[in-house]
Amino acid sequence: MTRDWFPIKTTPWTLGLALLLMFLLAETTALPQRADYWLLDSAMVASPAVVSPNVAIVAIDDLSLAQQGRWPWPRRTHAALIRKLHQAGAETIVFDVLFTEPSPDDDVLKRAMQAHGKVILPVHISPPNSRLLLSEQFPARELITAAAGLGHAHVELGHDGIARGLYLFNGMAHQLLPALALAASDVSFRQPESDGLPPFVNVRDDYRVIPLAGGAGTLPTYSYSDVLSIPPVSDVFSGKTVFVGATAAGLGDVLPTSFSGLSRPMSGVEFHANAFSAYQQGLLIKPAPGWAGIALAMMTLVMLAILLPRMRPARTLFACIAAAGAIFGVYVVMLTVFKVWLPVAHALIIPLLAFPTASGLRLAMTNRFLNRQLDELARAPRVTLPELSKRPLTQLLEHFQALFQPQGWLLTEDNNTLSSQNLGLADVPADLEQGRWQNDGNQSWIQLKRGNSHYTLGLMLPNDLSKDAIQRYLRRLRLSGSGMTTETFQPSENISARIERVKVATDRLNHMQEFIRRSFERMPDGIIVTDELGIIRFANGHIEEWFGEPMPSLGGLPLTRLLEGHDPRETPPWHETVSETLTLLQSRTVDLNIRDKDFLIHFAPFALPDSNQHGIIANISDISELREQQRQHREAIDFISHDVRSPLVSQLALIEQLKRDPTHIDQSQLEQLGRLAKRSYHLAEEFVQLARAEQLTETRFYECEFLAIVENARDSVSEQALEKGISLQLQGTEDLWLRGNAELLERAVINLLTNAVQYSPSGSAVSLQVFRAGHQACLTIADEGSGIDPDELPHLFDRYRRQKSSELAGIHGTGLGLSFVKTVIEKHRGEIYVVSSPGEGSSFTLKLPIADPMP
Repeated sequence: MTRDWFPIKTTPWTLGLALLLMFLLAETTALPQRADYWLLDSAMVASPAVVSPNVAIVAIDDLSLAQQGRWPWPRRTHAALIRKLHQAGAETIVFDVLFTEPSPDDDVLKRAMQAHGKVILPVHISPPNSRLLLSEQFPARELITAAAGLGHAHVELGHDGIARGLYLFNGMAHQLLPALALAASDVSFRQPESDGLPPFVNVRDDYRVIPLAGGAGTLPTYSYSDVLSIPPVSDVFSGKTVFVGATAAGLGDVLPTSFSGLSRPMSGVEFHANAFSAYQQGLLIKPAPGWAGIALAMMTLVMLAILLPRMRPARTLFACIAAAGAIFGVYVVMLTVFKVWLPVAHALIIPLLAFPTASGLRLAMTNRFLNRQLDELARAPRVTLPELSKRPLTQLLEHFQALFQPQGWLLTEDNNTLSSQNLGLADVPADLEQGRWQNDGNQSWIQLKRGNSHYTLGLMLPNDLSKDAIQRYLRRLRLSGSGMTTETFQPSENISARIERVKVATDRLNHMQEFIRRSFERMPDGIIVTDELGIIRFANGHIEEWFGEPMPSLGGLPLTRLLEGHDPRETPPWHETVSETLTLLQSRTVDLNIRDKDFLIHFAPFALPDSNQHGIIANISDISELREQQRQHREAIDFISHDVRSPLVSQLALIEQLKRDPTHIDQSQLEQLGRLAKRSYHLAEEFVQLARAEQLTETRFYECEFLAIVENARDSVSEQALEKGISLQLQGTEDLWLRGNAELLERAVINLLTNAVQYSPSGSAVSLQVFRAGHQACLTIADEGSGIDPDELPHLFDRYRRQKSSELAGIHGTGLGLSFVKTVIEKHRGEIYVVSSPGEGSSFTLKLPIADPMP
C-alpha cells in the first residue's frame, strides 16, 4: 500500500526550512565553537608568526633556582639583573613577576629601576582571599613610582581551556590597564566606556588573538643566573625589550596553546613576549562581531536553498563542496590579509547539511513517485511469455498438436498414460536422457521432471521433408528448468522493498520493450510511426534498408520529406496524402517506387496517448516480387499464346490435310509432324522445369557430389555432341560435396552443354573444368562457337529472350533455358558468369557453396 500522506517536494522553501531547523539544532551544541577553534588552531600552526628581532626572554628556570636558591629571591637580586640588562643596552625591561608585598630591598630595586628608566611591572586582578571582592593587586607603592608603566598579566583561556589571546585592556570599573605587551610599547591606562559601574566589577576590552611564533622555547630565551654571572653582552640585549618571568616547573603560570596543548604548555612570560612580538609587527588578530558568522551562515543557507533544487543531483555534491571551499577561502583571506578572525563554522555547517538534506528530500520524492508508478504498473496489463519449463505438459502437448499436426503422440506421468494416439508404452526408448530430445526415425521423445513426477512425451512426426526441420526445432526448445530453485527475496527494509519492486518493474518493462522491438524489427513489412505533425518518431530496420537512410537521421524527419526525396510525384502530392490522413482521419493506400522496387504504403491514423491528437502508422509492403510475378504471368500468357500455340496450330493444320487425303501420306509430312510435336514437348518441358526451379526451397536440399552431377550431364549430352563430331573434355578429379538439389543442378548443366553443342561448329571441342576455389565448387564450360554479341550479354538470362544471331542462323529456342540455369544457381546461393566475344566462343562459369568449407 502506498503511503503518500506527506507531500514532499524539493523546493527552496522545503530545503531552506529543513536546513534552518538542523542549523538551529546544531547551534544548541558546542560543535560550531569547537570547529572554529580547530580551524583557528590549524591556521596558527600551519603558518606561525615571525619572531620580532626586538624581543628576548630572561627565564627564571630550574637552573637559576638551583644557583640562586629558593623562591622568592631577594629584590636586590632583581635589581642586579636590571643593572646587568641596563649595561647590556636593553631598551625596555618587562617583569612578569608580582611584587605586591613590601620588602626591605625595595629601595635597591627602586634605584635600579629609576637608573634604567623603563621598567614595566605587572598588575594582578584577583580577590586577596576568598572572602573579599575582586580587586587589583598592584606592586609595592615605592616600586610603582619607579616603574615606567604598569600592565595586566592576564591571559584569556578559551572554552576548551586553550590560550589563544588576551584582552588588550583589563581592569576594574574606574580604569583599564593595558596588557604587558602594550605597556612595553608605551600604551598607558584607558578609561572604560561604561560609567556608573561598581568599583569591584572587572571590565575587559579589545580582545585579540595572538599569532604565536611556535611552541614553548621558540623565542630567544636566556637563563636568569647566566645573565647575572656573565659580563653584559650588548649584542644580545641591546635595543631590545626583555621579558623577565618564571619558566620553571611549578613556579609560574602555564598556558596550553594551539602548538602544545597540555603536553608542553607555554609559560606566561613567553605568551606575553609573543604578544609583544605580534603587536610590534601589527599581527594581532581581531575577532569579527558575533553576528558576522550567523549572517554568513544565513546567506549560505539562502543561496543553497535556491540553487540546489534547480541543479541535477550529480552536481549537488560539487555545489556544496564549492560553497564550503568559498567559505573557507573567505576565512583565510580575512585571517591572513585583514587580520580578522571570522567564525565560519556556522556557515560551514550549512553545506555539510545541505547535501544529505537535498539528497534525502529527492530520495523521499523519488520514493513517493516510484510508489505511484509501481502501483500503476501493477494495475496495467502485461505482455508476458511464460517459460516453457513452467507450462503444464498437457498444455504443451496441445500446443505441439496444433503446431505440427503429428500423426501420433504419447504423454505419460510416472508410467501412467495421460494421452496417446498411435504410440504406446512399448514404443518409449529405454535410454532417454532427462531434458533432452531423442530422435528415432520420425519419432521424437523427451523425459521431463516436474515436481516429484516424471513425464515422458513422444511425438510421431510426418515422414516428409519437414521432419528434420521440426526435430531441429524441438532440440532448441528449453522444456526443462535449470534445476536450481531461486529463493524469493523478501526485503525487511522499506527502501530495499522499493528497490526490489523497481527492479521487477524495470525488468518487466525491458522485457516488454524488447518483445515489441523484436516484433517490429522482424515484421515482413516496413513500419513508420509519426506524431501529430507527421514527424517520424519510430521506424524499423526495413525502412533503413529500403530507403537507404541511417536510423539516426530518420528520427525527427518529416514523413513527407522522406517520401518526396525517394519518389517525387505531383498527383497526388505526398503532403496532401499525409495531411488528409491526419486531418480527415481516413486511411490511404498508395503505390511507392524506391530504387526500381515496387512498394505499397498504407497510411492509418491512430490516437496518441494522453492527447486528443492523432499520429500516423505507415505500413510499407514490398510488392516487387508480386509485380514481377504478374509480369511473368503476362509473359507466360504471351509465350503460351504464341510459341506453344504456333506449333500446335501447325500440327492441327497438317493433320487436317492428311485427313482429307489419307491415301497419300508422305514421309516428309510425318517427319514435319514429329518435329512440330517434339517442339511442343520441349516448350512444355522447359516451362515446367522453370516453374520447378522457381519453387525450389532449401527444405528439398540434400548432400550431393558436384563432379558426379557434371559427369551425368555430360553423358546426357554426349549423343547430341557425337552427331556433330564435338568432343566433350571433362577435367577434374576432386569430389566436391554440395547441399542442394542434384536433379535441378544436373538439368542446369545439361542446358549449358546443350547450348554449347548447338552453337559450336562440327569437329570442335567443348571443355568442362570442375575445380575448387576456396569454399566454392566451380564449373567452367567453354565452347568454340560463334560467341555472343556484347549488346545481348546484359539480357542473356532474361526469360523468353532469344539471341538475334541464333534466330537468324535457324536455331530456334524458347528463351527459357538460360533463365532456368540462373534461377537454379541463385536458389543454391551461387553465382554464374559469362565471358564471350563474337567469333571466339563463350565461357560460362558456375560457383556454388560447398558443404564442407575449407578450414
